[in-house]
Amino acid sequence: MDTTPKDSTQSQDPLQPAPNEKTSWREALKAYTQPKAISLFFLGFSAGLPFMLVFASLSFWLREADISRSTIGFFSWVGLAFGFKWVWAPLIDRLPLPILSRLLGRRRAWLLLAQFAIALSLAGMAFSNPEQDLWHMALFAVLVAFSSATQDIVIDAYRIEIADERLQAVLAATYMIGYRIAMIVSGAGTLALAAWFAVGEGYEIMAWRQAYLVMAGLVAVGMITTLCIREPEVPARNSELEQKSMQWLDEHAWLPRPLCRIANWFYGAVFCPFIDFVVRYRWQALLILLLISTYRISDIVQGIMANPFYVDMGYTKEEIAFVTKVFGVIVTLLGATMSGTLIMRFGVMRILLAGAILTAATNLLFSWLAVTGHNLPGLIAVIIADNLSAGVATAAFVAYLSGLTSVQYSATQYALFSSVMLLFPKFIAGFSGVTVDAWGYETFFTGCALIGIPVIFLILLSMRYTEVKEPVFDKALNKKEA
Repeated sequence: MDTTPKDSTQSQDPLQPAPNEKTSWREALKAYTQPKAISLFFLGFSAGLPFMLVFASLSFWLREADISRSTIGFFSWVGLAFGFKWVWAPLIDRLPLPILSRLLGRRRAWLLLAQFAIALSLAGMAFSNPEQDLWHMALFAVLVAFSSATQDIVIDAYRIEIADERLQAVLAATYMIGYRIAMIVSGAGTLALAAWFAVGEGYEIMAWRQAYLVMAGLVAVGMITTLCIREPEVPARNSELEQKSMQWLDEHAWLPRPLCRIANWFYGAVFCPFIDFVVRYRWQALLILLLISTYRISDIVQGIMANPFYVDMGYTKEEIAFVTKVFGVIVTLLGATMSGTLIMRFGVMRILLAGAILTAATNLLFSWLAVTGHNLPGLIAVIIADNLSAGVATAAFVAYLSGLTSVQYSATQYALFSSVMLLFPKFIAGFSGVTVDAWGYETFFTGCALIGIPVIFLILLSMRYTEVKEPVFDKALNKKEA
């Protein structure tokens, strides 16, 4: 494979668009009004709702319940469920659900089941008492994370299957807008509700219980969306890789028929998605996976200790809910929308690089805030900068991963990419509480900024040596269409 950088004038890929193929500003903004983009907004809300309830909001609850920072840090390992979702993604990619799949279609059936499980698990968390039985709380948090990861698998596959690559940047942006609004609702909204339901000062478990039950009820937004959207068309599975599987079956017809069926399904559902990716990128696949596994490490590690930091700096729940979410929501929406528009104009890689630089830089602002102490205007400025960078970086990253994915294996491949994205950062984040206890917040946030620097160099290498490759089986289809 030629590793020479691709000439920009020959690019047909939205991730590296040619200068003479840039979308106009008007067309880029008009794309947000398409029904597909609107549906991704509500699905993004459904995906983002559980996230804060097992991370930031939960860490605030645990801290108020006088749970140690070290334990809160280890609690973040609940998120490892998102890092292993590629394990069961092949089942979701291929396996229909009894009755539900016949009524709704394969994607919507899995989506509705996952949302129902999220609602039940959040109710289980609501009726848990971290002071008396922390393991009970942890169990339901894991169930929420597992169900949420399953929902993510389906939504990501749905998003990739309903639109071509040019529209993926817009779908990624509207998805992230909905996602971030849901994070605000489940973050600031949960804190505000816990404060509103409280009848006195200090920690009250009943207030947190009622707040989490309200959040469980909001899962209905995702369920209604699932019932309203259309099932995407099932992509053809006539790849060269799977044809080899059929050939193998013909050569081994003497084997028991059930064993042949299982072997054929396992090969097509589990091995083909991974082989397809490696065949397309060869040695560059390692560079891509390394970039994916580290791109969000800076903000994921920092985010685990954000709410405990606010508590320890003396900010009230009302201040945190108002400043970090009300000001933050405006800037986040601006960042995600701006990212999608800029990607349509200039391609993913440049915006991906800008997002990485901004993410690392904003962590230094948290280090400054740790030195100044309780500083409400300073908190507002830091949150605005942090949420702007998060909106730009995350929307660009989702579009980048979508461009790497083959539509024939959308659920499994995207689950692999997003799992790789979270696995290493979540593991490192588990030690965040121990680091703060040993070195303090200032050193911790500075370290979060420094670990984002290698990501910048990985993006520069990827811009030089990699490009989005056509799936091996799509080549034959394109020739046939031609």
